[in-house]
Amino acid sequence: MFSLVVVVCLQLLLQQFMESAVAQPFPNYHTDFVDIKQHKNVPKWWQTGAFYQIYPRSFKDSNGDGVGDLNGIADSLPYLKELGITATWLSPIFSSPMADFGYDIANFTEIAPIFGSMADFEHLMKVAKELDVKIILDFVPNHSSDECDWFKRSAAGEPDYKDFYVWHPGRMVNGTRHPPSNWVSVFRGSAWQWHEGRQEYYLHQFLKKQPDLNYRNPKVRETMKNVLRFWLAKGVAGFRIDAVPSVFEIAPDAAGQYRDEPRNDWVNDPDDYGYLQHIYTVDQPETLAMVYDWRAVLDEFTDGDERILLAETYSPIDIVMQYYGNATAEGAQLPFNFLLITEISNTSNANDYARTIQKWLQHMPQGRTANWVLGNHDQWRVASRLGADRVDMLNMLITTLPGASVTYQGEELGMTNVWISWKDTVDPSACNTNASVYEHFSRDPERTPFQWSSDANAGFSNASKTWLPIAEDYKQINEDEERQKPVSHLNIYKHMLTLKREVQTLQLGETEVKALNSAVLGVKRFLQHDFIYVTVLNIFDDIETINLKESFTDLTEQMKVVMVSTNSKLKVGDLINATALELLPKESLLLRTLPTFYTYYTNGEARQLPVLVIYLVLAQVLLYLSYHRAL
Repeated sequence: MFSLVVVVCLQLLLQQFMESAVAQPFPNYHTDFVDIKQHKNVPKWWQTGAFYQIYPRSFKDSNGDGVGDLNGIADSLPYLKELGITATWLSPIFSSPMADFGYDIANFTEIAPIFGSMADFEHLMKVAKELDVKIILDFVPNHSSDECDWFKRSAAGEPDYKDFYVWHPGRMVNGTRHPPSNWVSVFRGSAWQWHEGRQEYYLHQFLKKQPDLNYRNPKVRETMKNVLRFWLAKGVAGFRIDAVPSVFEIAPDAAGQYRDEPRNDWVNDPDDYGYLQHIYTVDQPETLAMVYDWRAVLDEFTDGDERILLAETYSPIDIVMQYYGNATAEGAQLPFNFLLITEISNTSNANDYARTIQKWLQHMPQGRTANWVLGNHDQWRVASRLGADRVDMLNMLITTLPGASVTYQGEELGMTNVWISWKDTVDPSACNTNASVYEHFSRDPERTPFQWSSDANAGFSNASKTWLPIAEDYKQINEDEERQKPVSHLNIYKHMLTLKREVQTLQLGETEVKALNSAVLGVKRFLQHDFIYVTVLNIFDDIETINLKESFTDLTEQMKVVMVSTNSKLKVGDLINATALELLPKESLLLRTLPTFYTYYTNGEARQLPVLVIYLVLAQVLLYLSYHRAL
């Protein structure tokens, strides 16, 4: 009689469980079934986006002058689409004398002839729309070119432009005129330049040909908002804001004087930017309010997808987080996270990586989106900074961490810095020094032309001479060559972006980051009703054996290999033992748990049933047969 009661109870429980299971298409590992399709969050286009920076001079030359241009970018957009890029940010393409290669803007609403015309830009926008690759422009708010019409009018003292820039007559000391303060330019020397025509100094925190706009003047603020509106009306998806912390400097005191900044004792060169502590020229509170105002301008454009701001700031983490916004105002959707650049070096171990990643995640306000930047046109390339044998692991890292990833052109290929002679150096940061030290300041090595193929000039241009030299290794490292290899930096990057788009866990899952030992970093992504994904990176040159189940919960005994680095002996689809995983030097893997459910089909729909239920069914059958045999 007791056995009969057990069978009946099991039948009732199983019937209730099966009815619930059949009614829903997804499994739940916690006692009931929930239709995830009704409850899952759909991220906004930028929240899990793959952003790609194009440095236009170096991407693709369409007219044979040795300089990249807009038509070259338009022709190459299918490549970005194939990679899986969500949006591309273009470094400045506006009218400029090119003293700082476009960051000295003469007209904020005109295209520089070297890059093409407004018609070319509109063609680019059309192609981008057809391919669904969004275009983000560089917004350079801190300064203009000294050849800008605004500056010329300001220097002439025209009433509407007189205070468009930061002017000051200077200090008189013993009858001799001196600059208004001791402030130093990023590009060395005084940040004040005497203007003979106006008989005053103007402020330039960068080159002397880049005078600072005066954001304490409401006309300047409104003019720059109108610049944003101009390009938003043309359909751009948003802006990367250049040098945000420098937009405001401290206001002059009651006597109209600017305060000197205190010096750093560890720098002895008074012309070096590091000579001073920049407490009056960066990170002023008004700058945050200005960013919030710019965000409000973007929010005026409600047609289509949300427009976004990406903010360039190397400020302390507590200040960076304020760029997201506050309780009353929205700010930049993505203040750039440069921690993987500023805090990770060639000698950093797994603990360093874990702390760096957790630093951003722990400081980030609730409800905001993380982002991970590996490089840009101002930083050494990843392969040169952290090692060519770490390219895959770092690309795998930023594409499995939560939020958006930001890639500088060529990093998907593993391009390296190119040595540039003093004679060929064009970067003003280096040209303002001398032949013995210029290499410490030059940004030319990371700005060399993109390597498309093994053809002349790496397929970048058919010119006899390109604006910067081509890398010597271009015949080995180029897009065409890597495309042919199933396991290459390029294809690993492309497949990782595909996974990020298609796998809910990598988009919406929770994140656990830890050092499994001093050499191995682990990143676990997990989401209820889905597989668990684990990225493991062996950072150094020894073979490491690790037990993943000791570090992360809920893993299966065996795990499936989803992605491998180029130096791995494993293949996609292989199974590994999660309790004894051997990693080769600098090897990186993306792993996935094995199914704990059975997929079946009913009414043309795939449904999933936990394996435990199948075992219960079999147990019931056996019990039932045993009971009848006993009778």
